[in-house]
Amino acid sequence: MKKLYINTGSFDAVFNNFKESFGGDLLITANEYKLKFKSKWANGSISGIRFEKEMTYLSFDFTFNHDVSLSIESNPLAPVFFVYCEQGNLLHSFGPNGEVKGLKKQQSGIMSNSSSINSVLYFESHKRIQFSLIGLPTNTANSNSDFAHQVKNIFIHNSGNYIYVGSENQKIGNKFQELKTIPQQGTVRYLLMRTILREILELEIAQHRYNYLTPFQPVLNFAAKQLGEIKRRSHINLMAIAAPVYFLKRNLQSRNLALKPYNQKLAS
Repeated sequence: MKKLYINTGSFDAVFNNFKESFGGDLLITANEYKLKFKSKWANGSISGIRFEKEMTYLSFDFTFNHDVSLSIESNPLAPVFFVYCEQGNLLHSFGPNGEVKGLKKQQSGIMSNSSSINSVLYFESHKRIQFSLIGLPTNTANSNSDFAHQVKNIFIHNSGNYIYVGSENQKIGNKFQELKTIPQQGTVRYLLMRTILREILELEIAQHRYNYLTPFQPVLNFAAKQLGEIKRRSHINLMAIAAPVYFLKRNLQSRNLALKPYNQKLAS
């Protein structure tokens, strides 16, 4: 197995590190970076864009001719990473001896690592892998925002690391595809990408919240709109479910049978 190491730092440093590891040609335009490489042991591309200290986005699409482990140094900015696997299988562990967890096609995951242990990614030879990653730093001046603060409270754990693997989510996949087809250039492209990435973050967190009933106060208009629609649909569904219950109750009462009250606490 071929072993690679990536040291974290500035966006420039990360992509220069990728270039040293993979070779190829690195093109930098404004805040966007794209590395294309083709060699005897790997071919593909890595692209990304940074949004000041707010968040970063990386897209990976490559095939290795050998089994590869990529060890990534923990980041002092303690970012929370939101990952979506578009093609192939993505395997991860905290340290080389940690438990290995994987993402399959159309699965998403959330990972944080504030410990000194590296994150390790594993790639099988001759199998194309495509995945996208959004990094949200939680240890910067931007961490004081409501959104970053809530993300930090949910996903930064005392143990130093955390990983969650979600179910398949086509909506998230569609958003990443939308992201890759933006035709505009310059400021318009930058703003559109920023908006779509924020929407993806809300979808990721909403899925996690649904699975774990984790309290999360949405701060984006997109989230408020989605939750409003859920509430509207939930009201209709609950009324439809409640109708036969009331009918049954009336029938039982007509036979002089009493229903004992049952207080159920609903999670919201």
